[in-house]
Amino acid sequence: MRLLVYNIRYATGTGPAFHLPVPGAGYLRSSRKTLDDITHFIRDQDPDLVGLIEVDTGSMRSGLVNQVEYIANHLGHYTAYQCKYGAASMNLQLPIVRKQANALLAAPRVHGERFHFFPTGIKRLVIELELDECCVFLVHLSIKYRHRQEQLAHLHELVRTAPKPVIVAGDFNTFTGRDELFLFKQATGLRSANTRHLASYPARVPRAELDFVLVSPQIEVLDFRIPDVRLSDHRPLICDFRVRSAANATAA
Repeated sequence: MRLLVYNIRYATGTGPAFHLPVPGAGYLRSSRKTLDDITHFIRDQDPDLVGLIEVDTGSMRSGLVNQVEYIANHLGHYTAYQCKYGAASMNLQLPIVRKQANALLAAPRVHGERFHFFPTGIKRLVIELELDECCVFLVHLSIKYRHRQEQLAHLHELVRTAPKPVIVAGDFNTFTGRDELFLFKQATGLRSANTRHLASYPARVPRAELDFVLVSPQIEVLDFRIPDVRLSDHRPLICDFRVRSAANATAA
């Protein structure tokens, strides 16, 4: 199977114009061309699963276009998405912000979607999808180190109680370095598919490894790459994998 993970920054594009007339102004304007370019790129990769971080589900910024459904319709995929803030968050009262979401897209054979919420941080959503052979969790962790560590502790419990081998993917915001995931990986037994520690951020000249695909021992990574795609401030991750049978996993 092929998993593609991409923080698309609400299809707002990138480059110097993003910070005009003031820094960060680009967050308020989405681009249909950028959305189309992202959609075409994803479709060309022919993924079985797509994890999208920072998608607009139909605010004024996107021209009331639900970017998740737009991309899913072009792929012919099932989708599960939710606003990335908790149900009690004040962000749900704000225009544009309340339409900011994360999403998992997959073939119709997928079932059992669940939405979990971290008890701390502003971005709290964890999306879980259960496949026939494994469970996939999509996350977008906090920018604050302390909150990230608390979120990882909560995520550990979700992974520990999962009934099948696990993939945890998304934007981990590990600005202090990948080593901050060391204890989480030790506790869960997960390992990174990115064995060469390729950087994914910023897209123009990547220097930081912020985006991850972590997998259980029963999952064999067949290929992992980060294409030179600059449609967002992050580059996408592509991971080809298969789930070993119980006998093969034990032998390995």
